[in-house]
Amino acid sequence: MRITFQREGGVAFFPGLSKPVTIESDSLPSDEQAEIAQLIQQSAFFSQPEQVGTLSRGAADYIHYTVTVDDGPNSHTIRIVEPVQDVRLQELIAFLQAKARDTQRPAAATLSSHTEEHPHHQRAKGDADKG
Repeated sequence: MRITFQREGGVAFFPGLSKPVTIESDSLPSDEQAEIAQLIQQSAFFSQPEQVGTLSRGAADYIHYTVTVDDGPNSHTIRIVEPVQDVRLQELIAFLQAKARDTQRPAAATLSSHTEEHPHHQRAKGDADKG
């Protein structure tokens, strides 16, 4: 199963920084594979309308999520607008947000480690310690 998840909107929303995250359930540990399958089933994902919740006129600050699930012959995309009323959809979104953070975190850690290892940054750090 392939799940694509994207968060958009909110007060501090920058469109260029909000990239979709793709989660391949086959690459998850078996307990998380079971959990995501259960969340999809319990939320009746494939029966949900294309949009859940409504955006009010001038509601640019509202957070909304776009979720696509491709599961063999089944493929469905829904847009979920906050506040999310359905508890099962809330649980699905919470799981997807956690997985999105997990996939984004290694890239940030790699960038951080490269910055610390760069000789220019080490020299600057050492100079700061002397003064």
